[in-house]
Amino acid sequence: MASRRLLAPMAQLASAVPVAVPSMPAMRSSAAAAAVTRRWQSSSTSAIAYKALRRRSAPLPLADPPSWTPEAAVSNILYEMPSPTSAPSKRHILNCLVQNEPGVLSRVSGILAARGFNIDSLVVCSTEVEDLSRMTIVLTGQDGVVEQARRQLEDLVPVWAVLDYTNAPLIQRELLLAKINTLGPEFFEELLAHHRELVATDGDEAPSLEQISKDFHPSKLAPSEALRQKHRHLRDITYMAHQFGGKVLDISTNSCIVEISAKDSRIDTFLKLIAPFGILESARTGMTVLTRSPLYESENENMVKEADEVVDISQLPPG
Repeated sequence: MASRRLLAPMAQLASAVPVAVPSMPAMRSSAAAAAVTRRWQSSSTSAIAYKALRRRSAPLPLADPPSWTPEAAVSNILYEMPSPTSAPSKRHILNCLVQNEPGVLSRVSGILAARGFNIDSLVVCSTEVEDLSRMTIVLTGQDGVVEQARRQLEDLVPVWAVLDYTNAPLIQRELLLAKINTLGPEFFEELLAHHRELVATDGDEAPSLEQISKDFHPSKLAPSEALRQKHRHLRDITYMAHQFGGKVLDISTNSCIVEISAKDSRIDTFLKLIAPFGILESARTGMTVLTRSPLYESENENMVKEADEVVDISQLPPG
């Protein structure tokens, strides 16, 4: 009796739960799908599916962004900073039109010095306009750096304009005053030996003036011959100065002063050629420039043409 009582609830539960029995059409469709799958895997299209699956890139791994500290960020910025450009430096000519007032020159030179420029030449002069001065600055640097300096100079209050004359057609002039020895290279060597004796220390053995005279001076030279030699040197110096468009301004017993006004390259050449005579002193004013004005032609001159340009002779009939 007890076993019957226990089995009765279980029988009721089994009768309450429905049991799904597959029907015949469902069994037929599943069998057909299995057959199609086997046929697809064995057909030629399976190679296409395999290659498409193979070429599919794997997903990228996810990583948290790095957390930078100020020290690490600055170190990374300094490490990634590109090296300075290797563009060659060239000479630039800047022409500044400034107000004629105290302190302008110091402000302009301070900006150029802060950027590390070595000023080759700086000429300041007044103009025909009252309270307006002109500065001609010659410096060497890269194009981009010089352009930044030019804009910074133009932002100054007493500066009217800063013009870059580097690639413009110019008239360049520089004045040279040189005091040249007329006694010859021998006496110039004596002056150098005398200077060495004055600056020599006790431990240094400088040659005496007598030894220098024996080495350089010709023996038993008559005074008249020495005078002729001095005038020959003066004639050669004058000829050299005239070749460079200069002149002799002053003549003294042992030297002369020569004036040359030319481009800086010609002045450098003149100093190299005159150096064997002995240059006692020299002073250069620096470069000053003015732009060349273009030539304008009238419209009538442009309209006039030659007859040969208008009519082609080869196209005319014979006779």
